[in-house]
Amino acid sequence: MSKKERAYEFLRSQILNGTYGPGYRIIIDRTCQELEVSSSPVREAIQQLVAEGLVEIIPYSGAIVKRFNECDYAEVMFVLGILEGGATALASKFLTESDLQKLEATNQSIEQAVAELDLVKAAELNVQFHAIIHERCGNNFLIGKVKQTWQRLSQLRIAGFPYTPKRIPMSIMEHKELIRLIRERAPGARIEEFIRQHKQAMVEAVQSRAKLERARQL
Repeated sequence: MSKKERAYEFLRSQILNGTYGPGYRIIIDRTCQELEVSSSPVREAIQQLVAEGLVEIIPYSGAIVKRFNECDYAEVMFVLGILEGGATALASKFLTESDLQKLEATNQSIEQAVAELDLVKAAELNVQFHAIIHERCGNNFLIGKVKQTWQRLSQLRIAGFPYTPKRIPMSIMEHKELIRLIRERAPGARIEEFIRQHKQAMVEAVQSRAKLERARQL
């Protein structure tokens, strides 16, 4: 692993695990000392993180972890709702009872993670839950687009997920309802609409919490 790759992996992991939260200023000299490298690989790593949407450059302040933008989040969730709705509707024809049992086990793991107040793990398990489904849709191009959109969403959720802890129990219940719909072979259009509503409910929860946070700051 090159020095630049090492710096990139270090900074990225610090951001994704929440050590460097939204708005955190990345001090190049400090990072150089921690990794025992020169400034060049750290600067290159920061530029890569900027390109990936995890970091932004603020004039006169330098590099900071990107702050949450609820408009960006809503736009990405809208697209994900369309893509994943279609993928889930297609997959519903091919999912086996074994797949459904795996979904139930994953949903139970989400519930356990929430009980342990491990929201990062809960978010990761949520991605796994939906991946089990869309991987079965049979359309590789669509699967690729869903994965790309989830990757973009993961960058935005670094700041967005803490806004919605009260939404998670409802999401778990909706997962149970989705499993029921698939098991009972509900029409594809019904399943597709359910997924879009599932995503929209998350957007509305995030927007509501963000509004409250802004009101408190006034």
